[in-house]
Amino acid sequence: MPNRAGDWFRQAERDVEQAEDSRRAGRHEWACFAAHQAAEKAVKALHLSLGQEAWGHMVARLLVELPPSCAVPGDLVDKAKVLDAFYVPTRYPNGHPEGAPFEHYGPLQSEDGIRHASEILRFARSQMA
Repeated sequence: MPNRAGDWFRQAERDVEQAEDSRRAGRHEWACFAAHQAAEKAVKALHLSLGQEAWGHMVARLLVELPPSCAVPGDLVDKAKVLDAFYVPTRYPNGHPEGAPFEHYGPLQSEDGIRHASEILRFARSQMA
């Protein structure tokens, strides 16, 4: 079976672009979700490049499950936890006590999400090289 790490990583890059497009359009909930997706796919690409399989959607856990040789910075795991908090509530009204998801996210959250995802992509790229 061929190694698909490059496919996963290219999609991660595209997901960051989608996050930026959504942020510019004022769709901050989608920007946050796309940022999460970008980080998840980048870390899965890294796992694949190392010959490992990775399952699940929690970016922080995916980072922690990397081998010690990757030396994941602790602050990157904290940033992944911010992204993980976007996974469900950015899409589903029952992720909040009231209101639609779009009413709970603004420029600050989407900018932070994109910045965190971009850092995770840079880390993954540096480990895949």
